[in-house]
Amino acid sequence: QVQLVESGGGLVQAGGSLRLSCAPSGRTFTRSAVAWFRQAPGKEREFVAGVDLNGGSTYYGDSVRGRFTISRNYAKNTVFLQMGSLKPEDTARYLCAAAYLPLSPSTWFHERQYDYWGQGTQVTVSS
Repeated sequence: QVQLVESGGGLVQAGGSLRLSCAPSGRTFTRSAVAWFRQAPGKEREFVAGVDLNGGSTYYGDSVRGRFTISRNYAKNTVFLQMGSLKPEDTARYLCAAAYLPLSPSTWFHERQYDYWGQGTQVTVSS
């Protein structure tokens, strides 16, 4: 069974930083794209950042651009989300998602494009 496992969430003060990790668990599977989404209570799921595992292109949601950085470590088969200048409105459950096929630039933001999802890790930013 294919699983994505997130880690690194926690409680941090506004202005602080956290680094989230996403790695596959179980059998090896092919991924072309990995992204982070987040969902706060009562709100829709929001695209945060994505990375093309083949070409290395990165994509960011408007609310995090300039503060968050997505990267991948091929040796560890892991994707990271470095979050900086955190704000209380960044509080949410952060979920890792992966797509089997490559995504076009206009489709990264749509959660239906992704084939695999993790359970998420909670990030809470206090004011």
